[in-house]
Amino acid sequence: MNLRQNANYSLLAPTSMGLRITPLNRQPVALSDLFRMQATSAESNVLSIAASLGLPVKILTAFVKNSPMSQWIQRDLRSRNIAYEGAEIEQGGPWGFRHQLNIADSGFGMRAPYVYNDRAGEIGRTLSAKDFDFERIFAQEGTQILHISGLVAALSPDTGEFCKTLAQQAKKHGSIVSFDLNYRASFWLHREKELYDIFHQIASLSDILIGNEEEFQKTLHISEQDIVENHIIDRIDSFKKLMQRVREKYPCATMLATTLRQEVSANEHWWGAMLLHDDVWTVIEPRQIPVLDRIGGGDGFVGGLLYGILKGWNPERSAQFGWACGAYVVTLLNDFGTPANEDEIWNIWKGNARVKR
Repeated sequence: MNLRQNANYSLLAPTSMGLRITPLNRQPVALSDLFRMQATSAESNVLSIAASLGLPVKILTAFVKNSPMSQWIQRDLRSRNIAYEGAEIEQGGPWGFRHQLNIADSGFGMRAPYVYNDRAGEIGRTLSAKDFDFERIFAQEGTQILHISGLVAALSPDTGEFCKTLAQQAKKHGSIVSFDLNYRASFWLHREKELYDIFHQIASLSDILIGNEEEFQKTLHISEQDIVENHIIDRIDSFKKLMQRVREKYPCATMLATTLRQEVSANEHWWGAMLLHDDVWTVIEPRQIPVLDRIGGGDGFVGGLLYGILKGWNPERSAQFGWACGAYVVTLLNDFGTPANEDEIWNIWKGNARVKR
């Protein structure tokens, strides 16, 4: 892939920032009275890998004006070296706008994690092209990769149009477009035609498409034939056939990627990945990894993959780094990764857990 050279930012992403609230000690939400709070979004999770490793990144978002939660989120983004830009919108009273809440426990053993999203009044649903200067962002400042998530594209009609316009502007100014489909059934309820049209248009402009079998099927209307319910290792050939059909429908995408995950318990997963670049497959066969908290593992994979592309690594090396970033993130209480250096990630890939002194 040809990366734009005269760009201020390596990665740019639209996002709706929120707050994740997690019970301590892996306890269930309904039985807890002590919680930990973090600033979060799938897109900032992706950018966090590159930001921690020294690359300039930026999110486009929206904030509630004079909100202490907005200030708390902004402080967290600065601590992660993530630049931000976005309108500050009046709350509009106690029943107005706010940053969404993600209430999620980590699960334990055979008790699965539980996630409850409270998105009423979400400020990110207001994201609109009218709030941003695209000429400055793309022509003057510039970005090497624009990363779009289906979570943002599906938030509202405004955010769908916003993401489509971002993809168009990125292509116009020579940026690579990455699209992680991130399907959520509750977002698509009674909006299937509207959202398929938006996702199809963004996917048609994308150089990199990322998704699992459900996401490719549900968002892009790719046939589900050949997918079988066996162990994840036995399904690799089925995944290959599905991804080939995606590439046939979206020939602009020169890279397709998916993670391979199967849960043994909340604390142990089979974790793998697949990448199709042009006609060459990279398959990382799943291996068992320990899990402290699963949320953010997929974002870690995407962040590591994009970091490898930005560094000019070949697809196989980029996929390996993405796999290891995902395995790294699920060992953390945060749902984003802030690696100290590349060696920390490569040691995970090598299975080297020896103490560092």
